[in-house]
Amino acid sequence: MPTFEQFTMPDAGEGLTEADIITWMVGPGDTVEVNQPIVEIETAKSLVELPCPFDGVVSRLLAQEGETVEVGVPILEVDVDPDGEAPAAPAPAQADAPAAADAQSSSAGQSGSDAVASADASTGSGAAAKASPASDEQEGSGAVLVGYGVKAGSAQRRPRAQEALEPVGGAQDLGDYPVLAKPPVRKLARDLGVDLTTVTPSGPGGLVTREDVEQHVKSTAAQTLATYPGDDQPWLETGTTQGDGRTTRVPVKSVRKRTAEAMVQSAFTAPHVTEFHTVDVTETMNLVAKLKQDRDFQDVRVTPLLIVAKALLLAVRRHPEVNASWDESSQEIVYKHYVNLGIAASTPRGLVVPNIKDAHRLPLHALALELQHLTTEARAGTVSPAQMTDGTITITNVGALGIDTGTPILNPGEAAILAFGAIRQQPWVHEGEIVPRWVTQLALSFDHRLVDGELGARVLYDVGRVMNDPAQGLVWA
Repeated sequence: MPTFEQFTMPDAGEGLTEADIITWMVGPGDTVEVNQPIVEIETAKSLVELPCPFDGVVSRLLAQEGETVEVGVPILEVDVDPDGEAPAAPAPAQADAPAAADAQSSSAGQSGSDAVASADASTGSGAAAKASPASDEQEGSGAVLVGYGVKAGSAQRRPRAQEALEPVGGAQDLGDYPVLAKPPVRKLARDLGVDLTTVTPSGPGGLVTREDVEQHVKSTAAQTLATYPGDDQPWLETGTTQGDGRTTRVPVKSVRKRTAEAMVQSAFTAPHVTEFHTVDVTETMNLVAKLKQDRDFQDVRVTPLLIVAKALLLAVRRHPEVNASWDESSQEIVYKHYVNLGIAASTPRGLVVPNIKDAHRLPLHALALELQHLTTEARAGTVSPAQMTDGTITITNVGALGIDTGTPILNPGEAAILAFGAIRQQPWVHEGEIVPRWVTQLALSFDHRLVDGELGARVLYDVGRVMNDPAQGLVWA
């Protein structure tokens, strides 16, 4: 007898409750090994490849690509004893797509693998379905198509064998189902707001496939862009364009969803205060130019952000009270004796804030390497969940977008965030004369429960001092 094991969606990071299935790397019938990457998921924090915990042969995929799955829900079934003798599956009958109505009506009186076999025969697949070991719960919920699992609490749903047979254009009188489409495709269409009767089928016997639905969405979006001129707009690809082409609705998922939740929680939990400081950073620009020519820094990209990061770390060393968090449940202030420096990064998936672990221990070159790796990985979507957790203080480089300053919202669980504005040449009084100097604006937002105005001002002023005169960092190092 085959022995089946189910792989459940794990918690890929602290406190995550769900993840989206992005890409399956295996399919039914594939042989898998322990620790072999089998699926790419997108969490609220990053893209993650999950390894298989079993050796064996994939029996079923219990979640489809694009589906949001809660932690603890099975997503894969593996036969860990493929050499065992499985019970013989009933031979599938040969049938054409026009006979779908007869197959559906007859399958209503069938159960288990017989119903699935009828469904496969009616779609012309000619392949026997693979059924998992029989149980009362499975028998009550009906058989499933290969590759799709029965969700908990689905006993009241109609058997998938019935749902799978739905011809196009009313060719057969099947009541509520004028379109031939499998349940996962039907769910995808519902999620995207697509009317299946408007989709051109490309599958056998008029079957609407997943690719048909996706192509329909892209074509609709393309028509919208044709009537609304603009550059390429990839954020519309997962959305549904309304009939008049004037609006597109995109589901809020993963990073964007979690960012919205975190920002609302932070904004309405922590009392925000923001202080501003305009600084002459000409010496910082001179130092950046020198480091770019230094052979010890030839392997890294040197930018003013590196000096800002070092300046903030030095300011935190001088004012460690700012490196804290508020524990509402215990009504305690938690002071951190380490600095995990967060760097806010804008990505196609939304805003992410990975952090450099123990940044306070790093010399300048090592800090430059970590900054380079972190920003590259964040934009590629390959940051691990561990890099996204336990940040203690954050920098957001709004100047990279040409913005002078802003009032950033705190990253949840942190007491302060520094906004680094654009560096511009401006008239400046220097040594009694008005001369062009490189000038920037810094803004420090902080949680007023933890940081009072004086402490925030001292931290911001010290960051400015190092930016104005990087040699000051040698004194405080």
